[in-house]
Amino acid sequence: MIIKRYIVNTMNEAMTRIRYELGRDAVIISQRKIRKPGIKGLFSAKSIEVTAAVENEVNEKKQNTVNDNSNSRNSNELNNIELNSIEAIKKVVQQENENINNSRVVQKQNSSVHKVSKQSDNNPENLMSEMLKMKIMISELSQEREHTITGKPIENQKSDIEKILFDNDVDSENIENIMVKIKNDKTEKTDLEKLKMVLKEMINVTKPKLQGRIVLVGPTGVGKTTTIAKLAGKLALAEGKKVGMITVDTYRIGAVEQLKAYADIMNLPFKVVYNMNDMDKAIESMSECEVVLIDTTGRSSKNKMQIAELRTFVEKADTKNIHLVLSSTTKNRDMKYIIEGYRILNYSSIIVTKLDETSTYGSILNILETAKIPLSFVSIGQNVPDDIKELSADSIVSLILGEDTIC
Repeated sequence: MIIKRYIVNTMNEAMTRIRYELGRDAVIISQRKIRKPGIKGLFSAKSIEVTAAVENEVNEKKQNTVNDNSNSRNSNELNNIELNSIEAIKKVVQQENENINNSRVVQKQNSSVHKVSKQSDNNPENLMSEMLKMKIMISELSQEREHTITGKPIENQKSDIEKILFDNDVDSENIENIMVKIKNDKTEKTDLEKLKMVLKEMINVTKPKLQGRIVLVGPTGVGKTTTIAKLAGKLALAEGKKVGMITVDTYRIGAVEQLKAYADIMNLPFKVVYNMNDMDKAIESMSECEVVLIDTTGRSSKNKMQIAELRTFVEKADTKNIHLVLSSTTKNRDMKYIIEGYRILNYSSIIVTKLDETSTYGSILNILETAKIPLSFVSIGQNVPDDIKELSADSIVSLILGEDTIC
């Protein structure tokens, strides 16, 4: 398949160019209004960006006709560009399939290990908790031995508590704060018990009121569209509420079609928004819905202009029920930039996705500590609507310490 994008002034112009270059069998994938770059774009009329596609065989017939009236060198260059595009698309699809297969294998392995640990736990206390205690005892003995041999002070060596947090991807700054709180606790509890108490105090979980307009924001690739579909299924199918869906994400190819497919399956009203006027009309058309879920375009937190544009759409929704969606696989440094960059949107809670794609869960603590905003939901897979959960603080502590697994 060959995919091409055209920037034109009218749809008639787009159709003429598409038929000439791709043939009458070409299909329009998407269309949207855009402004020209720079200051001139603010004062000039909007252009139309049209994306079209055609199968290779169809295009080859059309290309033969074009070749009769064009320079052969230009034709060869065009064909090379098209072939490169096709190869790139094939590679992306192949890589995506490999990632999905690898993720499924990891899920099965984690599930098997979790089942074995559950079957082996014949004592009242959690088996993993006992193992952590044993690790602490072994670490202390190891430190004493090293102190005897090398003469190094035991206080300057990394404790087993620190190692546990580090191995579970807890940020170094958070580890330091946790260790200070543990040392300041003068009770007779064990270090592990103190650790659990400290973590529980640091984790803020909320039960959001899923009513009225609900907006999901966040960078590209974190799973906003799938999360919207899961929430829609949870509310419409499980709770029997009247739910409507709106998408502002007209930039990403296939985003509209993906959400529309979910809406059709669940028989829910669905609207696509291209501009502010469309937003007003879409919200007004869903006045009878108890819940309106709004999917937004993924934006880079570094691009203040794009975030400002997104803010106008969010403010148009006129709601305080705004969720920032973040992936658990995001690097800690990038995650901090994203949280700060999106703070201008006044999000009220956090949704952490892709927990099925990681084996450690310290990122949950890192996200909550940086944002200082409560957690509402976690996403644990691609299944709609099942793979979205609400977790307690105790459950999250068990995940962070490696005592439990989410899937």
